[in-house]
Amino acid sequence: MIDLDSLRRVVTEGLEFVKSQNDVEDAEVFASWYDNITVRLNYTSDIPCNGVQEPKNILGYGVGVFASFKTDEGLKTGYGSETADLSLDGVKSALVKARANAVLDPDYKSLPDKCTDTELKVPEIDFEKEIAEDQIISLGWKTVESAVREFRKKNLSKSLIVGGDINILLEKMAVGNSNGLLASDTSRFISSAVTAMIENENSKGTGWNVGNSIADFDPEIAGGMAAKSAINSIGGKRIESGKYNVIFGPHAVAMLFSEMIISALSLNSIDKGNSPYVKKYGQIVASKNLNIYDDGAMLGGPASKRFTCEGILTARTSLIEKGRLVGFLTNSYYSKKLQSNIIEFPARNGFKFGRGGGREYKRPNSIYATNFMIEGNKETDSSELISKIKNGIYIGRLWYLYPVYGLAKADYTGTVIGDSYIIEDGEIVCPLKPNTVRITDNFVKLLNDVIGISKVKKATQLWDAEEVIHAPEIAVKGIKLNSIADI
Repeated sequence: MIDLDSLRRVVTEGLEFVKSQNDVEDAEVFASWYDNITVRLNYTSDIPCNGVQEPKNILGYGVGVFASFKTDEGLKTGYGSETADLSLDGVKSALVKARANAVLDPDYKSLPDKCTDTELKVPEIDFEKEIAEDQIISLGWKTVESAVREFRKKNLSKSLIVGGDINILLEKMAVGNSNGLLASDTSRFISSAVTAMIENENSKGTGWNVGNSIADFDPEIAGGMAAKSAINSIGGKRIESGKYNVIFGPHAVAMLFSEMIISALSLNSIDKGNSPYVKKYGQIVASKNLNIYDDGAMLGGPASKRFTCEGILTARTSLIEKGRLVGFLTNSYYSKKLQSNIIEFPARNGFKFGRGGGREYKRPNSIYATNFMIEGNKETDSSELISKIKNGIYIGRLWYLYPVYGLAKADYTGTVIGDSYIIEDGEIVCPLKPNTVRITDNFVKLLNDVIGISKVKKATQLWDAEEVIHAPEIAVKGIKLNSIADI
């Protein structure tokens, strides 16, 4: 495990060297270490299995250099990195690559200034002690056993599958730039995702859990949740194509936001014209009952950080308040590019996340959400949401969700794959058969047609996503659902 002092040292020494180069206008040096530990779950009742596979990990460390270079053609910017080398030679190699990759960028303004606010809302995390392999395996077994235990309560022992994984992400970073900024951070994240199936009943269910500490993480939540949902999905029925009032469960809500809406609320999408919210700032764009914000400094938040990968303090960024568009997620580059005398966009979301998380020194800064919050001004119990829509569908999980004509049009489609139910006369009457319905609608329309938001939120991280979405159940009127023909 690389210590934080080593990262700080290479940033400080490397920055002095880069700044001394005659052709460098300004520069940023970033160093990071991360360890992504995964234990996979693979229980099959009818086929001999291990139940829990041995833990695997992806570990990386290195240094990245961003620099702007003075040339006869004008100012050029470039980024380069060096893997597994936290020495001055590693910085020199990364600088050579940055210079070779440099291109003219007339929109580049400057790097972030040194932070004047010294209030750190997120406590520093110490995880210098190695995580024992038997501790990780124990988390896996407790997850599997919790699912099997739920099946046994219903005398189910055949045709069962429990699959999924538990991930533990540890990360450290240090960053400095030629404006005098210097920051460092440590963070961690733990998540579980489980799918339970009863094959001879054609039913399956999903369970998940997230946290930022093994000590506070309950591995039995995801397993028990998945098995209960699979049991409740037995005997699913089909529906006809049409428009339905729909309650989106937390996982489905997270899918809608993670795959489309978060990108549409990011300033790089606005700059490219690839968002339905271009020229909508300050306007009503959603139900007046809807509030959306991102908070990287949330105390105890699973995705909380002290600093962004640009060295800026994390904080809350309001996006939609009472239906009105009031902000965007952004990093320093787009913040400086699109700010004016009238409006500024705080750069609280500049990160170098790898796929599924991890502060990745190989990547230039981009824009990512952290703890993404969805709330209502008036919230209700789940049972009241079901009564409110009276007749409709509860959609618990969506799959292969994507914008049809590009993000700017806001049209999307996806498949309803499980954890879903039919509602009649204000009550859930039976499960919806998995993989028999496609949703085809528009997410701008969806956010405007919200008729209810639940009080309870479920912290949700999707596979390969960076952010944690604190998702409620959301009731929406008039969603178009299409029946899929049997194969």
